[in-house]
Amino acid sequence: MKNNNLYPRCLQPRVIEALVDSPVVLIHGPRQSGKTTLARQVGDAEGFKYLSFDDDVQRAAAQADPVGYVADLPERVILDEVQRVPGLFTSLKAAIDARRKPGRFILTGSANVLLVPNLADSLAGRMEILRLHPLSQVEISGGTPDFLSALFGFAFKPGATGRRLGRLLAERVAAGGYPAALARATARRQAAWYRNYANTLIQRDVLDLARISALDALPRLLTLVAGQTACLLNVSEIAAPFQVSRQTIREYVTLLSRIFLLEELPPWHSNRMSRLIKTPKLHIGDTGLACSLLSLDAEMLWEDRALFGRILETFVFQELRRQGSWHEETVSFSHFRDKDKVEVDIVLESGGLLAGIEVKATATLTGDDFRGMRKLQDAAQKSFAAGVVLYDGDAVVPFGNKLYAVPISRLWEAR
Repeated sequence: MKNNNLYPRCLQPRVIEALVDSPVVLIHGPRQSGKTTLARQVGDAEGFKYLSFDDDVQRAAAQADPVGYVADLPERVILDEVQRVPGLFTSLKAAIDARRKPGRFILTGSANVLLVPNLADSLAGRMEILRLHPLSQVEISGGTPDFLSALFGFAFKPGATGRRLGRLLAERVAAGGYPAALARATARRQAAWYRNYANTLIQRDVLDLARISALDALPRLLTLVAGQTACLLNVSEIAAPFQVSRQTIREYVTLLSRIFLLEELPPWHSNRMSRLIKTPKLHIGDTGLACSLLSLDAEMLWEDRALFGRILETFVFQELRRQGSWHEETVSFSHFRDKDKVEVDIVLESGGLLAGIEVKATATLTGDDFRGMRKLQDAAQKSFAAGVVLYDGDAVVPFGNKLYAVPISRLWEAR
């Protein structure tokens, strides 16, 4: 595998673009996803000074006198892991308002400021927020991303445009996308990295965000959710094995979402349909982490077809989220499910258009696999761009008007 520094990060042009007109650019995402590397790649070329709040002295100085600390900062500066000093945001706001100039600050954060409204609001209109995910398959492969452009651009043409992956697909899913894990030579060593990563993150960053009484429940909760990834969020079912209340478990799920270990996928809604399920789906943030928590290697994952199907859905969802983070048009994500249990795994909306993605772990499909897609198409009407069932095949096959079977490999391999 490549060294972390050699992976191309497709978000980099977006960071450079944002610095042209925004006083502050925040790159947030999970620890070890490459935020610092990306910030320094951009900042070093532009003369930014680098400071990290993982440094005890820097953090203590900023906490003791945030106004004075900001006043003494260099002209252009990277502030790393800024969520560790939340009181700094107000001082940054005052400094920016006193002298509004683009490209002054690059911030990185390992907690989702969008889930902490007072932090996000304090720099509203002054800060561009960009999400850096772990590596996408496009970045790992060094390919050219064009799947979302094809999805919304009516560009799927019938014919052989992919390849069947078989067990290689399970290997990609189990490896995940964290650069430090992928740098390890064997799957066993990768799994060990993920286990240590989850434990360290919970012991360290969770305590920065909240004082909770049952810290030992979080690793078990994360493992439980890993086994139920891509399922509807059922707090009662998740809470059953624990000696804590449903409300507490719900708070823990939100807390794990704040440090990007979990992600809730909201339900799609339409005024034309009244029988839609309004429950979010829960996805773990990275499938390499999921497989490690569940003690699954690629072969074991491949043999457990039911679990493989769910984790593969999360793998596809996370790949699309990663590609969506640098797509020219904003892409929003949801899922579709009605009370008859007819569903579409992932609904994407961008530029006034809507597309559906269903994920199958098989190499063959039938017309029945498009049942949910046809319902979604009827509900979306003119805004419907495409309905795609991703499968482990080697060709794009039409299944009706704007409905296609598309190889999963097409997600990261250009036409």
